[in-house]
Amino acid sequence: MLPFLARLGRVLAHLVFWLLTLGGALWAGTAIWLHLGGALRWGVLGALGVAAVGALALRAFRSRRSGWALLAASAAVTALWYQTITPRQDRDWDIDVSRGVKAKVTGDLVTLSDLRDFAWTSETDATPRWTTKACALGQLQSVDMLTSVWSNPNIAHLLVSFGFADCGQVVFSVEIRREKGEEFNEIGGFFRQFEQVLIGATEEDIVKLRTNFRKEQVRLYPVHLTAEQRRTLFLSYVALAQSLEARPAFYNTLTANCTTTVWSLAHSLKPDLPLDRRLILSGQLPDYLTDLGVIDALPSETRDAAALITPIAQTYDGSKSFSDLIRGR
Repeated sequence: MLPFLARLGRVLAHLVFWLLTLGGALWAGTAIWLHLGGALRWGVLGALGVAAVGALALRAFRSRRSGWALLAASAAVTALWYQTITPRQDRDWDIDVSRGVKAKVTGDLVTLSDLRDFAWTSETDATPRWTTKACALGQLQSVDMLTSVWSNPNIAHLLVSFGFADCGQVVFSVEIRREKGEEFNEIGGFFRQFEQVLIGATEEDIVKLRTNFRKEQVRLYPVHLTAEQRRTLFLSYVALAQSLEARPAFYNTLTANCTTTVWSLAHSLKPDLPLDRRLILSGQLPDYLTDLGVIDALPSETRDAAALITPIAQTYDGSKSFSDLIRGR
């Protein structure tokens, strides 16, 4: 029995070594592919391949200790390089994400600058306009969550709209900050390829872009919060805006996206707010919020049909405000 257990232990140790080596090489190779280019990319990938094969060969034919040493050294070098990849504010950004919203708090008054209010004429073309609003916290009357689905119904982009009596609707959207000519991909979102930006915008810009030009399925859900909870959630966004202005951060497909960031902000309302798979499957977020009791407890099909605003938004002709139109006012 003891010899069998010893052999089993050696086999498992060998398997673990192979998995760590191949898994680490795959992770490092993906990061190198995304962040390096030209001859440098191929040179570093070649060195990575040599290190991985060398570690496996050393462990198999020389000594286990030598194999582990080479693996550890390769991992350390890769980690040191990866830490040099830091977020920046000064890239050549696409115009729609060239400015993150900025916020200044003076007593009960919050002044939001670099609010986006573009006049879109197509999915990609717009007349840029950046505005400033001064909003009194005592005038904050409502919070609405909007989900925007473009393909997979389980995946949605999340926006949160705050309604003020004095300055109208202000929408916040956590997005990737694309450089000119750059397109988002989920894999790059795991490997520090994209910075994060908090966009503050008018509904006529950021919502109408999705309903009328991108033709996405956008739904609006009133969120039932107390006045103090509305204020706390809004100030959480203000704090995020100030944090990103002071220190840029990376977007992450899993841990720092539009949904998980909002969850972390909402955590200030309810410290025991549970984690849930629906934070990843963001198209199911309305079910999560229904379970929490902050949106109307209706059968999901009834609730989601009533929340759909895309067909209404597409009737917009300027005769009333866009925000009033999508709310049936």
